[in-house]
Amino acid sequence: MMIYTRQQATEAAAAAAAERDTIQANLLDLDGSFGKQLLAGTQLTGLSGQRWDSAAASLAAVWDIFNLYSAVIDRSVALAGGRLGQRELADISQLLTGPSVSITRVGTAPRDIADPGYENVTLATARARMRDAFTAITDVTSAAEQHWNEQAGRLDAAASALAGVNLTGDAATAADVATVRTELDRLRAALNADPLAADFAAADRLGEQCQALAARAAALAALRSGAAGQIAAVRALADSSRAAQASAVAAWQRAAAKIAAVPPVPPAPDPAPRLAALDTLLAAGRWDGLRSELDLLQRDLTAAATQFRESERTLVSLLDQRDELRGLLDAYKAKAARLGAAEDGTLSALHDSARALLWTAPCDLTAAAAAVTSYQQAVLAIGAR
Repeated sequence: MMIYTRQQATEAAAAAAAERDTIQANLLDLDGSFGKQLLAGTQLTGLSGQRWDSAAASLAAVWDIFNLYSAVIDRSVALAGGRLGQRELADISQLLTGPSVSITRVGTAPRDIADPGYENVTLATARARMRDAFTAITDVTSAAEQHWNEQAGRLDAAASALAGVNLTGDAATAADVATVRTELDRLRAALNADPLAADFAAADRLGEQCQALAARAAALAALRSGAAGQIAAVRALADSSRAAQASAVAAWQRAAAKIAAVPPVPPAPDPAPRLAALDTLLAAGRWDGLRSELDLLQRDLTAAATQFRESERTLVSLLDQRDELRGLLDAYKAKAARLGAAEDGTLSALHDSARALLWTAPCDLTAAAAAVTSYQQAVLAIGAR
C-alpha cells in the first residue's frame, strides 16, 4: 500500500470529505423526494408494493453503508488535521485506500461457520455499492413520481370537467355523473396504491366521458334557459314551412290549369300536434326529450320547406317551358317567312299542329315540344336548300 505524503494525505482527506458531502446531499434529496414519500407513506399493492419493498431495503442498506463510510472519512479528516507523523500518514493511507469499511452481511445465503458476518471493503468499493443501489432506487421512485403525476393530471382534468356539470332537473345526467364519479374514485385509489401500474387508457376514457357529460349538461342548461325561445324559433320555422307549402299548392293550381300531367305537391304531416307536445315536455321538465324533439322537428320542418320550394320551382318551370316553346315557334315562323316559305303547306300544317298543342289548356308539354322540334327542323331544312 502506498503511503501518502503530508500534502497528499491532507488533499486526499479533503477530497474524500467533499465527495462524502455530495453523496449525503443526494441521499437526503432522495429521502425528501415526492416519489420516495409517495411510496413510503402509502399501503402499496401490486407492482409498486413489490418494487418498493426491494428498493426500501436497498435504501436502508445504503444508509448503513454511508454511515460506516462517513465514519471512516471523519477519522481520516481528524488525523489529517493534526500532527502528521509516519504513523498518522500510514493510518490515513490505510483509511482512504485500504479495506477500512466494515459492512455487515445481510440475507440468508449459506456461509461458512467461521464467517464473521461482515466484510471489509475500501471506500471506492463502498461508493460503488451505494451508487449501484442509489440508481436502482431512484429508478423506482422517479417512475412512481412520473406515473403518479401523469395519471393525477388526467384525473384532475376529468374531475374539473365533472365539477362544472349542472345536474338541476336532469336525472339521467345525474345518474351518469354518479357512475363516472365512482370510476374516478376507483382510479384515484388504484393510483395511490399502485402508481407504477397506473391505467392511463382508463383515465383517458374517463376524461372523454366527463367532457361529454359536461357538454351534454351545458347543452341542456342552455336549453333550459332558452327553451321558450327555441320553441318559438321552431314555431316560426313551422309557419315558414306552411307558407312554402301554400305557395307550392298555389303554383300547382296555376300550372295544373295550363299544363297537363302536373306532378303533385308532396304531402307533409301537420306539425301542430308535435308543436303542442313541445309545451308538454317543457312543462314536465323533460329536457332530454325536449332537446331531442326540438332537433327532430327542426330537421323535419327544414326538409319539408325545402321540398315545397323545390316543388314550386318545378311547377313554375313548366309554365316557363311552355312560354319558351311558344316563343321558339313564333321565331321559326318568322324565319320561314324570311325564307319565302310562309305559304308552304307542309310547314303550315306543322306550325298549326304545334300551335294548337301550345295554346290548348292543359298543354301536353311533351307532345308540344316534339311538334315544335318537327317544325323547327322543317324550317332549317328549307333554309339549307
